[in-house]
Amino acid sequence: MVPRDRPFPANRTPSSPLRWLRKNLFDGWFNSLLTLVCLWLLIQGVIRFAGWIFTQAQWTVVTSNLRLFFVGRYPQDQVWRLWIVLAIVLAWVGYGIWQAVGKSSKQERRERGSGGVEEWRSEGSKLPQRLLLILFPVSLIGCLWLIGGGVGLSRVPTSLWGGLMLTLLVSIASIVLAFPLGVLLALGRQSTLPVLKGFCTTYIELIRGLPLIGILFMAQVMLPLVLPGQPNIDRIVRAIAGLVLFNAAYLAENVRGGLQAIPRGQTEAAKALGLNTSLILSFIVLPQALRIAVPAIVGQFISLFKDTSLLSLFALVELTGIARSVLAQPQFLGRYAEVYLFIGLLYWIFCYTMSTVSKRLEHPDRSR
Repeated sequence: MVPRDRPFPANRTPSSPLRWLRKNLFDGWFNSLLTLVCLWLLIQGVIRFAGWIFTQAQWTVVTSNLRLFFVGRYPQDQVWRLWIVLAIVLAWVGYGIWQAVGKSSKQERRERGSGGVEEWRSEGSKLPQRLLLILFPVSLIGCLWLIGGGVGLSRVPTSLWGGLMLTLLVSIASIVLAFPLGVLLALGRQSTLPVLKGFCTTYIELIRGLPLIGILFMAQVMLPLVLPGQPNIDRIVRAIAGLVLFNAAYLAENVRGGLQAIPRGQTEAAKALGLNTSLILSFIVLPQALRIAVPAIVGQFISLFKDTSLLSLFALVELTGIARSVLAQPQFLGRYAEVYLFIGLLYWIFCYTMSTVSKRLEHPDRSR
C-alpha cells in the first residue's frame, strides 16, 4: 500500500494516441472486432443523418417561422422592446462572466504571490457589488415593463407572449423565486423549532410526492376556483407559481445535503468567537453549503427549464406550444423531424450553457 504522503510513481511510458487506442479500443481480438463494428455503425449513422439534414430536410418550416419560434405572436412593430431586453440580459451575462474570469485571475495571481493589481481589482469590484442589489431588481422590473408595456408604452397582453421568450421568462422567474424559497425551506427543516421544522418537512415531503403535471393542473384550474372572490390571475403567473412551489421542495433537499456536509466544528468555533446565528449562516455555513450543492442545484435548474415544455398542455404557447402551432399549418404538415430537431437544439444550447457555468462556479481555478 502506498502511503498517502508519498507521491504516486509517475508513468514512465509516455502516452500517445496510438498507445491509448491499443489499450482502450484494440485490446484483444474481441474488443477490436467490437470497436470496428461500433465505428462502422457510427459512421453510417453520421452519414445518413448528414445526408438527411443537407438533402432531404425541408428547413423552410423553420426559416419561415423564426419570429414565431423566438417571440411568438408578439406585435412586430414592438419587437424593438425585446431587443432592449436582450441587451440588458446580455449585459448581465457579460458582467457575470467578467466576475468569474476576474475571480479566476485573482486566484491565479494569489498563487503567484503578486498583490498590486489584485488589490486594485478588489477595490474596483466593490462598487458594482454595492449597486448589485439595486440594479438587479430595477433591471428585472424594467424588462417586465418593456415586455408587457404600460406607463408610456402600448400594452401587449400575455396571450401574445410565446416562443423562446416565454420559455426563458417563465424559467428565469421560476428560478429566481424558487431558489430563496428552497434555501428557507432547507434552513427551516434544519431548525430546532418543532413547529417550523414540522411545517417545512411536511411541505417538502408532500410536494415531492406529487407529480409536476398535477401541481400545474391545480395551479391552472383549481387555484382560481378556491381563491376568495375568484380573482383573475394571469395564466403565466399561475404557471410560475406551480413551478416555484414544485422546484422549491427539490431545491430544499439539495441545499439540505450541502448543509449536512458542513462540519459542526465550524459552527461551534464561530459561536465561540461570538458570532450570532444569522452571521454564522450568512458568512460561514451557507456559502460552503451552496458551493457543495452547486451540481445538484444547477441540475434542478436544468430540469425546471425543460419542464416548461409541459406548459403547452395548458394552452401556453411556449417553445413546444409554438412548435405544435407551426406543425398545424397546412403547408408544413408532417415536418415533425425538422421542427423538433430545431427546438431540441435550442433546449440543448441553454442546458449546456447552464452546465458549463455550474462547472466554473464549482471549480473556478480550473476554468483557465
